[in-house]
Amino acid sequence: MPAISKHKPYRIGRSRTGLGLFATKPIKKGTKIVRYFGPLLDSRKKKDDAIENKYLFELNGRWTIDGSVRENIARYINHACKPNAESDVKPRKRKVFIRAIKNIEPGEEINYDYGTDYFKAYLKPIGCKCEACEKKRNKKRAEARAERRRLKVKAERKSLKKAEKLAKAQEKKGQEKKVQEKKVQEKLKEKQKLKLNGVKANGEHLNGKSRSKVARNKPAATKPQTLAVSPDPNQMAA
Repeated sequence: MPAISKHKPYRIGRSRTGLGLFATKPIKKGTKIVRYFGPLLDSRKKKDDAIENKYLFELNGRWTIDGSVRENIARYINHACKPNAESDVKPRKRKVFIRAIKNIEPGEEINYDYGTDYFKAYLKPIGCKCEACEKKRNKKRAEARAERRRLKVKAERKSLKKAEKLAKAQEKKGQEKKVQEKKVQEKLKEKQKLKLNGVKANGEHLNGKSRSKVARNKPAATKPQTLAVSPDPNQMAA
């Protein structure tokens, strides 16, 4: 890790993405914080054009700064979607300075936007870990948890209503069954009452024979027979 003068308003420290650059003194808006520097690469030369790393800073279509050298303190500045600094590019001078666009307090991490191309190539595939993106992800996770809780409560309420409805239906069914049993008991009592009065519900006597049957079983009435009297022979002779 390169040594930094005590007079410089920054230090290298641990960040959520690894190493980062942090303010050690108040930095006012518009202040040049540090220069981004390194060997100049000429894209017209195959050797220079073949170099690939995450610290290449393109000045224009021809010149690119290779900021991978350890002496380049600005290489430790991390990307942020809502930064407190920006890259001030001067293509003619072939220089880049990192300038504060907000007042930066001691202990605050210094960051700037790396640009769309870098974001798509290196950050988007793994997910940007800047503070703004972390807040977005935390918000989405909180919303997802809240939605899961809402759906769970909704499902529980639905299940409770279903259980209550089923319980009411069973209670109603039980009441109807009791009413039906009561009617059956009342009919049985009525039949027993009719038996006690000597007549069954179907009009039969207690001995089980109907009036018509009793009538059929009675002996037929006998007509008085007239005895034939033989004539008195004496009277006939007279």
